[in-house]
Amino acid sequence: MPAHILVVDDNAEMRDLLGRALRREGHRVSAAADGRGMRAVLAEEAVDLILLDLMLPGEDGLTLCRDLRAASAIPVIMLTAKGEELDRVLGLKMGADDYIPKPFSTPELLARIEAVLRRARGGAAPAEPPKRLRFAGWVLDLDRRELCSAEGVVVPLSTGEFNLLQALVERPRRVLSREQLLDLARGRAAVAFDRSIDTQVSRLRRKIEPDAKTPEIIKTVWGGGYMLAADVVPA
Repeated sequence: MPAHILVVDDNAEMRDLLGRALRREGHRVSAAADGRGMRAVLAEEAVDLILLDLMLPGEDGLTLCRDLRAASAIPVIMLTAKGEELDRVLGLKMGADDYIPKPFSTPELLARIEAVLRRARGGAAPAEPPKRLRFAGWVLDLDRRELCSAEGVVVPLSTGEFNLLQALVERPRRVLSREQLLDLARGRAAVAFDRSIDTQVSRLRRKIEPDAKTPEIIKTVWGGGYMLAADVVPA
């Protein structure tokens, strides 16, 4: 059955080659050169499988695969010029469904794709992600887009504040750069010297921290960005 396949590779010739081969098999193809482009496609369309190159500018394929697996069950096949066992094992540990080193034959790749798609379509439906997340005494309701205190009091948040808090809460104890937070919270790329994330973080701290001057929930990582320094569990 035809599928929508997203090819993520910084090599334009490789994207074109894979696109032609997949379209000949009846598949619909989208392409991206890096993680930002990949997220843009995923934000707009449903994708059945991702062909993800390991060596990418910015965030590498292993990081993107790990983030994808934390957020969705879309099958991922890693592509790389590296053939060492360590790279293969790391890719699979990050959640890749299969791994194929370059150079590869088109028939082999197509066979791997069909096998992964069959497994994905025949497997059990992925678990529904939690809609309410608890952290540091707070509850973030993703459906209602509300933040509630331990006493059940709703704390008003702007759209930007909610989106930023959601991005942090869904990735606890992970350092996120300002550029990543802009992409996750607003779906756009950062511009040079864009400090709006700092302003949003300051506003959030005033609302959720016991003492905004010495924050314990949203930590600043100098030279890195920000991190939610709390455990997150379903509420």
